[in-house]
Amino acid sequence: MRLIQRHVEAYEKFHRMISLKGSGGRQCPNGRSWRIARSAHLYRQSQIFDREGLDLDRSTLASWCGTAAYHLAPVVDRMLTHLKRSARLFMDETRAPVLDPGAGKTKTGYLWALARDDRGWGGEDPPAVVFTYAPGRHGSHAMDILRGFEGILQGEEGQQTVRGTVCPTNGYTGYDALAEPRRVGGNPLTLAYCWAHARRKLHDIYQKDGSESAAEGLRRIAQIYKVEAGIRGRTPEERLAARQEHSAPLAADFRVWLSNQRSRISAKSRLGEKLGYIHRHWDRLQIFLTDGKVEMDTNPVEKTIRPMTLNRKNARFAGHDEGGHTWARMASLIETCKLNAVDPYAYLRATLTAIANHHPASRIDNLMPWAFQNQSS
Repeated sequence: MRLIQRHVEAYEKFHRMISLKGSGGRQCPNGRSWRIARSAHLYRQSQIFDREGLDLDRSTLASWCGTAAYHLAPVVDRMLTHLKRSARLFMDETRAPVLDPGAGKTKTGYLWALARDDRGWGGEDPPAVVFTYAPGRHGSHAMDILRGFEGILQGEEGQQTVRGTVCPTNGYTGYDALAEPRRVGGNPLTLAYCWAHARRKLHDIYQKDGSESAAEGLRRIAQIYKVEAGIRGRTPEERLAARQEHSAPLAADFRVWLSNQRSRISAKSRLGEKLGYIHRHWDRLQIFLTDGKVEMDTNPVEKTIRPMTLNRKNARFAGHDEGGHTWARMASLIETCKLNAVDPYAYLRATLTAIANHHPASRIDNLMPWAFQNQSS
């Protein structure tokens, strides 16, 4: 605990120095150097700080991150427990390249995001996201993460995830076991597909070919999204009623249009392949019409993953698997802070200090990001 307290004190001193250095010696907590450093990999951060007169080797920065993540692990685990008690969750994953020791190259790990965002239907639970690092994207990893979850799971269809009791999935067969009786850790999940991904397929064709058929498909999908825009924040019952009255007829018309297009367009053409994909997954694209808590797409979880994509582009890879776990834990806390309008630095400083001062495990819920009273404005 003394070690973590020293890290907190050192990092606080470092933060004050960056605040001053970031604007030529003037007090500026949001100085340019600090903003750049937050999105840069450790080697780049070390270079930035060196130019500002701060001697911080990347090994020191890595040590700070690793030590903090280790002590924060129980907090992240508790966050995951809270999420799995929710009625509906989102799931997706993104690549997290990791150095493969002895191989002289990187291997592909994944950051799995499990997110809660009930604001679309007026839910009272705070938004949150927990990232879990895994060495691959096999369905067994999703199975482990979702163990004990029995609610509604939505994920981005067409990327790499399946979804729970009601959810948009990508059709990735590695997750089929979640919807089967052999699922470990809970009852079979109902899979629901994401309309944003279906739309994206038609949009890609329209961008490349200017296809009138693709344009018509996009127009029809936009009509359904217009209904969604008008019911955001309303109760599940109100949303379901509006969907049954307005969206269901639009979806039925879309299906008739889809069948007509497939009858005249070659299935081997680029447009035919996209239309065939939508046709094959049609039943699961309809799930949102049967439950007011289900969204048409997975935009909430996509937004939490975007910073991970930027970090991946900047850092290129983590140094080892443990670095992947560190990445996941810190991202979980930082992104959840952002979802709840909490300053990540203030939260991490206060939480690490509380842990160093032997915060009782029985009161760990007080350390959740959404429970933090943000003192900075």
